[in-house]
Amino acid sequence: MKYFRPKFRSEGKTSRRRRRRLVLCAALFLLVLTAQPAFAQKLGEYDRERGRQMLKTLKDDIKKNYYDPTFRGIDIEARFREADEAIKQAQSNGQIFGIIAQVLVGFNDSHLYFIPPQRPARTDYGWQMQMIGERCYVSAVKPGSDAETKGLREGDIVRAVDGMVPTREDLWKIEYLLYALRPQAGMRVVVERAGSPPRQLDVMAKVTELKRLTDLTDGNEIMKLIVEQQKASRLYRHRYIDIKDELFVWKMPQFDLPKAKVDDMADKFRKSKGVILDLRGNGGGAEETLLRLIGNFVERDVAVGELKTRKGAKPMTAKTVGDKAYKGKLVVLVDSDSGSSSEVFARVMQLEKRAHVLGDRTSGAVMRAMHHSHQVGMDIVAFYGVSVTDADLLMTDGKSLEHVGVTPDEVLLPTPADMAAKRDPVLARAAELLGVKITPEQAGQMFPIEWQ
Repeated sequence: MKYFRPKFRSEGKTSRRRRRRLVLCAALFLLVLTAQPAFAQKLGEYDRERGRQMLKTLKDDIKKNYYDPTFRGIDIEARFREADEAIKQAQSNGQIFGIIAQVLVGFNDSHLYFIPPQRPARTDYGWQMQMIGERCYVSAVKPGSDAETKGLREGDIVRAVDGMVPTREDLWKIEYLLYALRPQAGMRVVVERAGSPPRQLDVMAKVTELKRLTDLTDGNEIMKLIVEQQKASRLYRHRYIDIKDELFVWKMPQFDLPKAKVDDMADKFRKSKGVILDLRGNGGGAEETLLRLIGNFVERDVAVGELKTRKGAKPMTAKTVGDKAYKGKLVVLVDSDSGSSSEVFARVMQLEKRAHVLGDRTSGAVMRAMHHSHQVGMDIVAFYGVSVTDADLLMTDGKSLEHVGVTPDEVLLPTPADMAAKRDPVLARAAELLGVKITPEQAGQMFPIEWQ
């Protein structure tokens, strides 16, 4: 299945700051990743050869499937040859994964990235960060976590994480390192609160050891994996509040619904005077979901844009559901964590003058990709994969959203005080635009954050 899906995030929140679930076609892949063995502490030749095999397989995937046959001007043979030589000198599996990841990061493509074998442990850092405007803030702190104990608070400005300075361009790389490539037992954070000097905190994570080996021929073990996946999936469920015939608020965590399910959700609000579609934190998802959602808000077929693939260009069109399309007022909420399909939807609504887009500039991670899953080993198998961009999307105004994002019709950002008090002025403003009075305090309680 084709999908628009951006970068890695952390666990806990329904998208950006959690390593987001890879939508529909990749859900089983994530499940299987938990069943891989631990990597030896001492790096041997077998580990290096395994890393070199991974590198070669990923290169083949890119050469066969990348949307740009010139690879954006990169000498792909030289780039991968250098990485292969570096793996020969690596001292740990972490270094090997970092070398492989860096090759793909060098393409400067939001949807091209390495999915390393999952570690035999679950790491919960107990807090989340987010870009709001041009600053990085602590956006959530888990009750009872070491982060809370050490004094980390929502609304704190994040100046550095393990010496790395978070920016709009680089925050995803920090999260990719911490959550996918090299999860760790703790981190050194420099934060600043209004009226106080910067302070340094050593925040410890909660690390839960998992089974190092899982027998995939054992039905009981498979059932345990399924149950764990079901528990995790709860964090990504679609939530909504229906103020009968007046306002419908849909908190959409990701684009993961088949057409029929999109229609089912639309049936819930077709009679409402106003709809708020909250795409904040929504990192994207399936193309099918995107096109069907657009079709439920317009009464005619809509040109979304032009897909540029290695085989040429072709139009992308969203087909309307006809007379069933919602005709009331629509407000779309976005933030710096809104990526890919979320950005495409918001921009289409702007270009069609169908909705008022409210919030923060989006992430600018808009390409189309496919995941390719692989395994290495015989009796003991490690699972890994790669996301390969197979198309760029030019919107109907002739522009790409990659590295640009969507600028809302009305930019409205929560303040540090709002975050500390768990107020949501953005959702409150959206309701006001639709004629419904909701205080920021009430709005902040509608969709409370949920943790693993």
